[in-house]
Amino acid sequence: MALGNLAQRFLVALVAVPILLVILYLGRPEPTFALMFVAALLAMHEFFTMTLPKQDRRPALVMGGLACLVFYWVDPLTVATTGLGLRWQQIAAMGEKPFLLLAVVLLPFLYYLFRFRDIPSVAGRMTATITGIVYAGVLTMFLPLFKRLFPVMEGGHFVVLVLLIAWLADTGGYFAGRFLGKAKLYEAVSPKKTWAGAWGGIAGSLAGVIAMKLLFLSWLSWFDVFAIAIPGGMLGQMGDLAESLVKRSTGVKDSGALLPGHGGILDRIDAVLFIAPYVYAYVMVKIAIDGMPVFT
Repeated sequence: MALGNLAQRFLVALVAVPILLVILYLGRPEPTFALMFVAALLAMHEFFTMTLPKQDRRPALVMGGLACLVFYWVDPLTVATTGLGLRWQQIAAMGEKPFLLLAVVLLPFLYYLFRFRDIPSVAGRMTATITGIVYAGVLTMFLPLFKRLFPVMEGGHFVVLVLLIAWLADTGGYFAGRFLGKAKLYEAVSPKKTWAGAWGGIAGSLAGVIAMKLLFLSWLSWFDVFAIAIPGGMLGQMGDLAESLVKRSTGVKDSGALLPGHGGILDRIDAVLFIAPYVYAYVMVKIAIDGMPVFT
């Protein structure tokens, strides 16, 4: 990585991170949802640009946006934060899965049924549409779920936790790969990644989770730290490789050029897409077993 590229990354982070933190720690969950919804739309747009012909991209993005809205808002926990009452929570609980399946699966099938154009390419276009909606759209929306589940500060802490697992893994992987070893990790998909970088990435993820426990999330046990950091770090690296596979198969270097030095939004959150659902599921299981922690 050239020095100019590192400088660009630093400058983008210098501007973006304070804005991100302000939004994450605002008193309501809706600003975090709005930010992640925009990120999901941008990530889906980049994915569809790589995988779909131009005529299908806008309809796919509309269907993806609708799926993200359904995933977040047709949910009893989300309804509970709006103060609409128990009846609407019950309605959301009964309608959540049917509406989500309608948005994610049935709408793309219906779209291509009536707008199929080139029949031999329909299966591939339909698959790319549904994959992009789930991968780049719905998985992004796991991040605002933390703000819905916890009080303001704790919810923001968990979003930061997920981001730290991804970003410190990237940083640790880069420096470990550059200075500690050259044995290739998965050369067919990502020629620059090394085994030393993979171990450095896990160490970076672990450092991030330890820091969050010591500073903000003291109710996490040390078992939780390792159970979140190590699988999370591994999943993040696999998420990075998965996006590299998509880019290599479609012949592009970066998913976009929105962030100087970083590429596109999808390039920046590819690891987060794999980490956030795991951490959310882990925390939900922990709450189910131990009960909701008491925040002071």
